[in-house]
Amino acid sequence: MAQHPSTPAAAVVSLFGGHAQNPSNNLNNSSHASFSSVTSTLTPASASSNNTYIMPNSPLKNRAPMDGYRPKVTRTLGQRPACLVNASVTYCGNNQIYAFGGFDQYTDEVYNHVLRLDLVSHQWNLVDNYGDIPGVRMGHTATLYKGDKLLVFGGENEHRMYLSDLIIFDLKTAHWTQPQVTGPIPKGRARHAAVLHEDKLFIIGGITGHDNYVLDDICYLDLKTFTWSRSWRFVGRFDHSAYIWGDRVWVYGGLSEDMDKVSDLWWLDLKGSPAFESPPQVGALDRSGLARNAASPRPPHPTAQSPVVGTSGYAANSRTAQVNPPSFHLKTYAPPAPGAISALKFVGGPNIPSQMQGIHFHIYSSGTLLDFVTPAATITSKDCSLSALDLGALRWQKLAEGREIFKTGYRWHYCTMNEDGTKAWLLGCPTDGSAMDLGANGLEEYLSDIMEIDLRRYGFLGNNLALEPRTDLVRPSSRTRHVERPSKGLGADLAKLFNQPPETGSGTDFVVTALSREYDEEEIMGSVLVHTTESGDSDQTWLAPDVPTSPPIHVHRLILQARWPHFARLWASQMAEFHTKKMHIPEPYSVVKAFLYYLYTDRIDPSSEDDENLTADLSDVAGLLVMSNIYNIPHLRLLCINRLSKELDVDHACITWYCAGLASEEWLRKRAASFCMTHWGRIVRTVGFQRLPRTALVELSQEIDMEGRVVGGDELDMMAGGIDGRFNDESPAASRRKESVSSNQTQMLESDAEDEDGMEMS
Repeated sequence: MAQHPSTPAAAVVSLFGGHAQNPSNNLNNSSHASFSSVTSTLTPASASSNNTYIMPNSPLKNRAPMDGYRPKVTRTLGQRPACLVNASVTYCGNNQIYAFGGFDQYTDEVYNHVLRLDLVSHQWNLVDNYGDIPGVRMGHTATLYKGDKLLVFGGENEHRMYLSDLIIFDLKTAHWTQPQVTGPIPKGRARHAAVLHEDKLFIIGGITGHDNYVLDDICYLDLKTFTWSRSWRFVGRFDHSAYIWGDRVWVYGGLSEDMDKVSDLWWLDLKGSPAFESPPQVGALDRSGLARNAASPRPPHPTAQSPVVGTSGYAANSRTAQVNPPSFHLKTYAPPAPGAISALKFVGGPNIPSQMQGIHFHIYSSGTLLDFVTPAATITSKDCSLSALDLGALRWQKLAEGREIFKTGYRWHYCTMNEDGTKAWLLGCPTDGSAMDLGANGLEEYLSDIMEIDLRRYGFLGNNLALEPRTDLVRPSSRTRHVERPSKGLGADLAKLFNQPPETGSGTDFVVTALSREYDEEEIMGSVLVHTTESGDSDQTWLAPDVPTSPPIHVHRLILQARWPHFARLWASQMAEFHTKKMHIPEPYSVVKAFLYYLYTDRIDPSSEDDENLTADLSDVAGLLVMSNIYNIPHLRLLCINRLSKELDVDHACITWYCAGLASEEWLRKRAASFCMTHWGRIVRTVGFQRLPRTALVELSQEIDMEGRVVGGDELDMMAGGIDGRFNDESPAASRRKESVSSNQTQMLESDAEDEDGMEMS
């Protein structure tokens, strides 16, 4: 009978009593840290059983540096544009970013140039464009449509006219066209938001009118018929971000009608509303209403009578007249938007990024809002951060500190991301005078540097692989009907027969066993690993014969062979599993079962129609993360990191930290460690903490900052009342504490006096 090739092994006993293993030398060189005090020794290959084979284990001993992943900053080449204000910067696929329009703060010019940045060569180029070239503008939106077209809407020209025209730029031919539109054309506007959903371009908010009136409307253009819908009332915002996910329009941040930076989250349900699902009806635009004065959010630009060449070498093209005349500037009293409108205001919290400081960029990926707080004149990189708001759970989490992302000495002006939601790019320039370019006006800022951020390193699945909304987070509706979903493949169909014995007609023809659900961890640590003397240069780990195994898990060999590369190699080599039709995986039963279910369905969270017993809790997901590293399955890794990072809690923080270390996921490990330190008093009372190996306890304790110390008493009160690191002599917290102490002493004195009089306190 064929045997497995010898591979190095150094077994690690996990929190569940399982082993972190690496069964093939062909896997990636990701390392496993050995936190366990139990280390295996060698067992001769002849000790193999004819019935089952224990897959060998070879975690590497060298860990990645603690700083983990850090985005890289690259200097661009070619005709770099000036740091234009309110231009559109859009990733358009094929490793290309397009910039259009904007205002030059050094020459007071508004542009209509098209520039392209190649992300492979990092080269800027001025694009020759043809057709109905739009006039100069800023504060417009440019939305990628069908992968090869940019939909440019609105903006403000050099005469401070707010525009409402739609122009389409073909990326393949560099040709501009203006389609003939019907329906009530919306008000001209700038600094609005535009999002695509089911061939509809939604326009939300913005500013308009001579006094920069803040709009509170939402409307859409049907791109199949180029018909505008009517406008509905939603939320008054400009410079905000918008996103469509889960059949809802989400709006976050920006400036309100009072010109205040806000952190309110608004959303509008699109599902079930005929106004959004049916083609828009052609009607007249109601222009009645009253004008309202508001402070201008930016200084006016001088009117340019002739093209002026800026220091960047680009001349503003003012020859082309605006396609649409300036829109009427009076407020329209529109009806409320159909569908449920909801709003949530975040008052405060340690993980909620303040919108008042720094330069914020908001992007969306995998059903999550990402908030980049980037360096500005008032804050440095150490005060910045990357935070995420899960739109399903409405919960903020801080993913990384600013020093882990941003290098010092840079200012970032634009942010864009790919359609998949897996990569983001920040465009900016250095703030150090020696690194800046010398223009006609002295030191001048250009979009000279770009920083690429791989969002998958922070556990984001991407929009194409986003998890389905959790059923426990969705509000039940009486109108919800069960719809039979089409099969996602052979594996999804066979999942209905998962773990059913062959005598039931399920067609299962392979058996997998795992550690027994009733195993005792102390027993495992004492008897699972057989310690023998070295024999040759091989390191093998075998289970003792008396170790209890789980009930058999019945699976289809075809699924394992097609979906699990490691199993395919074993089968092709006719290893022991080929002959016995059995395999033992020394991991907890629930983890192995969840792993096999993933091979069928590509999911770790079963849908509502699946067996509830297949649902994996966070402990199982942590074990799956280790297995994804062992067997080099990137998609499973992303699913696990996404789930663990979103649902990190006190009960599972230790196991998340421990397994992230085994899987060499430094970012998740640091984040779980920080969570443990923040909630240390509760963490030390959890089962997960108590089951950590001794070496892991020491290492977790060393995660505390070297300068950290216990603070309490009056000093803690002073810290609670301190502002910006300056402690007041009499903080509000200290005053309240003193008042409380004084009140308690007064009550005690009164109580003593009443007791002396023979009175009782009620």
